[in-house]
Amino acid sequence: MNGREALAAVAAVAILAGCGAARPAPPAAPATAAVPPTTIGPALKVSAAGGCPAGVASQLARTGPARQLVTVVAAGWVTTAATLELWQRSGACWEPAGGPWPAVIGENGFSDHHVEGDGTTPTGMYGLGPVIYGNAPDPGVREPYHRLVCGDWWDEDPGSPAYNTFQHVPCDSQPPFGGGSEALWKETVPYPSFAVIDYNIPAVAKGAGSAIFLHADTGSPTNGCVSIPLAQLDQVLRWLDPRQAPEFVMGPAGEIDRF
Repeated sequence: MNGREALAAVAAVAILAGCGAARPAPPAAPATAAVPPTTIGPALKVSAAGGCPAGVASQLARTGPARQLVTVVAAGWVTTAATLELWQRSGACWEPAGGPWPAVIGENGFSDHHVEGDGTTPTGMYGLGPVIYGNAPDPGVREPYHRLVCGDWWDEDPGSPAYNTFQHVPCDSQPPFGGGSEALWKETVPYPSFAVIDYNIPAVAKGAGSAIFLHADTGSPTNGCVSIPLAQLDQVLRWLDPRQAPEFVMGPAGEIDRF
């Protein structure tokens, strides 16, 4: 078994076990195909030799209609340390727009076959969710902002019809879903504000993973999300513009050109 597939698999997941909360032991991998990296638009490659700046963005196999990219790249598969950079499309080129900044990924590194509770961050290219959420006031984002309140959850129960979606239930009442579902309003350290990375969204595969966010660094590896220091997080969230079809691209440096 190589590092790419080194997944822990034992007990059931309990309430409050998403990216921001303390993570219990993961469940056995469900019998469902993992979600493949999103394929977007026609192939597009540019290079420094063509007059464009060298960088991660110029290595990508395809970027389709995206005019903003957030790249999250690690030195290898089994690591929790990564680098986050922002890229803006300018003509045929991708220009640096922010970073590089240190980022933290899943406690078990990257995986091409992420499943619920395995502690890995999924590789691939994924869009930006339509709402920015947070426990703090709106930091000045361009997307709709939802200030979290009591009863705001992310459903991380593979058996739930609402798996991998934001849900509101009456404050302090027991939600109809279980698993690793997160009480988002209680997770004030990781979630002063956060962006949803559209992994396993909108075509949801049960058990293929949920709640992949870009959130604030807590000083520890994540359960599959990407975290960066709060000052940089707010900068990224303010920069993201849904009119420019932003994409997140995540993976090891040696294989990032697959996406």
